[in-house]
Amino acid sequence: MSLIVTSPVSGTVVGLEGLDDPVFASAMVGPGTAVDPARQPGHVCAPVAGTLRKLKPHAFIVVAPDGRAVLVHLGIDTVGLGGFELLAQEGDSVPAGAPVVGWDPRFVAAAGHSPVCAVVALDADADELAGRGRGPVEIGDPLFSWS
Repeated sequence: MSLIVTSPVSGTVVGLEGLDDPVFASAMVGPGTAVDPARQPGHVCAPVAGTLRKLKPHAFIVVAPDGRAVLVHLGIDTVGLGGFELLAQEGDSVPAGAPVVGWDPRFVAAAGHSPVCAVVALDADADELAGRGRGPVEIGDPLFSWS
């Protein structure tokens, strides 16, 4: 059964390949895509329904009921950067689209970091994902399916 992974932010789908981070760009962590967020304050939302396995201000992992895990990383090199507001707790069960972190991508950019969000299917093979296109996206729009 395919798992539909949705966009955690509104913006433009740009893909992982162009990210200024070799770990994400080379899909070392896993395949997926990236979204360049709209430059306005807002929420970063769960890309799938499941349990928040890990929750840090700059990143979180949601594990779907079937065990597949999706990582959302807010910006590049943002570990330790302030300006994030946790809206959920590690261990919470969340529906797809539920707000997890509050942030302002303008703050991230003003601090000299890329606000582009990586959305990664952990422990997946690239050929298991379909639909990783480019272009505008809203929170909750499908990014890719994981079979």
